[in-house]
Amino acid sequence: MSPGKIALGVSGGIAAFKSAALVRLLTGRGYSVRCVLTAAAESFVAPLTLEVLSGQAAIRDEYLEANGSGRELHIELSQWADVLAIAPATAHTLARLALGLADDFLSTFALAFPGPLIVAPAMHSAMWAHPTVQEHVRVLASRGALFVGPEEGRLASGEIGMGRMAEVEVIATAIDGRLASDTSLAGRTVLVSAGPTREAIDPVRFLSNLSSGKMGFAIAAEAARRGALTHLVAGPVALDTPEGVERRDVRSAAEMAVAMKELAPGADLIVMAAAVADFTPRGAAREKLKKSDGPPRIDLIPTEDILASLAKVAPRSVRVGFAAETEDLESRAREKLRTKDVHFLVANDVSRVDIGFASDNNEVTVWTKDEDPRAFPLQSKRELASELMDLFAQRIGREGE
Repeated sequence: MSPGKIALGVSGGIAAFKSAALVRLLTGRGYSVRCVLTAAAESFVAPLTLEVLSGQAAIRDEYLEANGSGRELHIELSQWADVLAIAPATAHTLARLALGLADDFLSTFALAFPGPLIVAPAMHSAMWAHPTVQEHVRVLASRGALFVGPEEGRLASGEIGMGRMAEVEVIATAIDGRLASDTSLAGRTVLVSAGPTREAIDPVRFLSNLSSGKMGFAIAAEAARRGALTHLVAGPVALDTPEGVERRDVRSAAEMAVAMKELAPGADLIVMAAAVADFTPRGAAREKLKKSDGPPRIDLIPTEDILASLAKVAPRSVRVGFAAETEDLESRAREKLRTKDVHFLVANDVSRVDIGFASDNNEVTVWTKDEDPRAFPLQSKRELASELMDLFAQRIGREGE
């Protein structure tokens, strides 16, 4: 189940170049995006750019003059979209929306669209402060439009003032909020681990792996979106904390084990998506190892099997393990399902470049003890997180009966 369908309106201002980053961010979160450009917007961003990033044809004003199919595309789009977001929204676009004009495709579509409207204004501070613009803002807000920004910052003129378009992450979060109607995990507690661990060799060197944490972070974000109290134990990753998630950062496998055991007893669902190191050096060197001393001898000892230990710590929780494999996916997944004492084992082939650790996409197969394995096709990690959470939430419901 996709998180949602977004119609993104782009009007003609210098901030239009940010629309490409917004499309990339939204599609990375699993949203389907159709872009609608005003004629002026095409002076700032090429429709082809947005088409490539969204994977769908951009709709331009020429549709009004050139459409010979008889299709009412503005009606089709209004029935398709869950949210209309306009970023940037110029003063002229705000006027069109407030007055109910329908003299280009975007305004015509907006007039037909019955769903939520999110507006991210961008203009010079003097224009934003003008009484007419503020009256249009009040009219649209009274009709339910959600305004995101503008913010104070450096404007296209070089001046500092109010009128800068909100950052794309802020706009995307607003879209998330408007679509966050799923409360299937309200009152539940979810614990997720994500990312790699780092096992110190000396003060500057460590053993680790290529895990980016993206899959675990997507699962934590989805759990929070569904209303769960969500704890995220994260290894060293370069990712922002998802909205509504309580995050604890750790470095080593030992630190992750302590954090997971502390948080696990109160969890209804535990998703161990982290790629924990299997071995750690026996005693890290106190000082940086010198090349002149020759190759160091590094004795490795096994780290604790955190996932297997959670069955005793949280026996009533629904437990999910992940297996990142490069060969014999099925046999290794079945073996881990048995030895780790989990309800679900999610396995993927990280040797594939299109679904490897750093990819925004994934393709997995889920094994359980009492059902046939279920394959989830290639999709964004955010969209996959939504489908996996459907599966996990059903099991939580059965365990509580």
